[in-house]
Amino acid sequence: MNLVALNDFHGNLDSSKFTYISVADPARKVTVQAGGIDVLSGALKAWRKDDAQLIFVGNGDLVGASPAMSALWADEPSIVAMNMLGMKASSVGNHEFDQGKAELLRQQRGGCESLRADKACKYAPDFAGASYTYMAANVIDSQTGKPLLPAYRIEEANGVKVGLIGAVLKDTPSVVTVAGIAGLQFIDEADAINATLPALRAQGVGVFVVLLHQGGETKEYVDQPDCSALKGDVVDVVKRLDPAIRVVVSGHSHQGYLCRVDGRLVTQAQMGGHMMTRIKLRVDPGKNALIDAQAQNVVMLPGVYEPDPAVSAYLAAVKQRSAAELSRPVAKIAVPLVGRSTKGSGESALGDLVADSTLFGARAAGAQIGLMNNGGIRKDLESDADLMTNVGQNQAVVPFGNTLIVVSLSGAQIRTLLEQQWPGAEADEGNLLQVSEGFSYRWDSTKPQGQRVVAGSIMLNGKPVDEQQQYRVAANSFLAGGGDRFTVLANGTRRLDTGVRDIDAFSDYLIERARAGKPAGSSAALGRILRVK
Repeated sequence: MNLVALNDFHGNLDSSKFTYISVADPARKVTVQAGGIDVLSGALKAWRKDDAQLIFVGNGDLVGASPAMSALWADEPSIVAMNMLGMKASSVGNHEFDQGKAELLRQQRGGCESLRADKACKYAPDFAGASYTYMAANVIDSQTGKPLLPAYRIEEANGVKVGLIGAVLKDTPSVVTVAGIAGLQFIDEADAINATLPALRAQGVGVFVVLLHQGGETKEYVDQPDCSALKGDVVDVVKRLDPAIRVVVSGHSHQGYLCRVDGRLVTQAQMGGHMMTRIKLRVDPGKNALIDAQAQNVVMLPGVYEPDPAVSAYLAAVKQRSAAELSRPVAKIAVPLVGRSTKGSGESALGDLVADSTLFGARAAGAQIGLMNNGGIRKDLESDADLMTNVGQNQAVVPFGNTLIVVSLSGAQIRTLLEQQWPGAEADEGNLLQVSEGFSYRWDSTKPQGQRVVAGSIMLNGKPVDEQQQYRVAANSFLAGGGDRFTVLANGTRRLDTGVRDIDAFSDYLIERARAGKPAGSSAALGRILRVK
């Protein structure tokens, strides 16, 4: 029995650059152009010649945080693409909840009634939804007390039934907007998965494959068989699964690995369609049990497989339809590229720019400080030869379409919020909030957790922040709802939803600066966050 798994596609209809280290050449990093639905279609077509009953599955975040070519049309082209590729089932990922329960159900069932009326059914007015089954054993609808989606799907291939069981990380509420998970409960992954086995066994299933949108990381190579150094949240979940479950397809952490955890196969194929995982199951039909499972991560290089003409034509049509809107110029910036790297202090040039636009978009609502989470900045801001950005380039930076929220925090709460940037014993710069003009502070990585912000260093417009005074702080709705575990923002008072979308604030800010003759953006961070050495 053969499966092919794709995780964290994120609406990457077209190919993009991918850097990896292979066991074939461990001495160097390889950067290639990989992925694209045309390339995926070619690989699947070739592998189906070897096994016509091959089962193609997904593992969450198929949509969401997508390039503009997909996001522009409410990610419907990506769902249609998965239908064309013959996907049978997928777990949901956290990004499937970005737009809320109703939108997820619309993506499954089809139709045009959507909170994103400006995008839904605009590419094709007859959107029919996903022909594959979205699964979530551990997502409970609070109103009904029942699972929101099916917990599993049974597929039969070569005379053997396999139970595909889906689950998403139980910490989804910490990485999705409050509105996105309203009315839903996320229960323990392992408990929910194990609870499906009696029903599956009653239907004659003895082979189980878990599609778990939770992940880990390892320094081993992306295609190294039987890696043994996997770390992260997925490991604990896998160790608590029923012994009959021998294969777990993971996701979420955007890593490539083929590992063993307590003898079980645990795989992940990076993200963006750059790789797919081929899984071969050897089954004893008489015992209706899995004997062995082996896997291979295959980089999706153009030219290796002949694409399906229908999929290639579909990709070309989406590109053509999107090009006019995405290429529409927005504003001139100061440098050709504004980067999002936070190495060093934890501040980035693009982080400064997005935080400034957050403050700009919410200033009419009384905002004094603008904040941005690093995870919400998805790509560097690029421009053309004339330093002009376009709609697609701007949307690639902030693709979620969150609204801006303003809350009141005391100076003491702001200090606590900054300390939440280091939730563990290690103090690195990867999770630091990006801050707007006029706000600054220093931090010391040698200090213990909870004491890393240098006393007296938090400043606003040249004055020390008063711990007793109230300040109006703006952030996107994900962050303001406590996303990325910044719970202080969720406790802010006088909460006001401005109704201004982050992408609109970002674009309008660039336009305003250009009109004033002071194009926005810089080649380096502006020194608002200083790391004490």
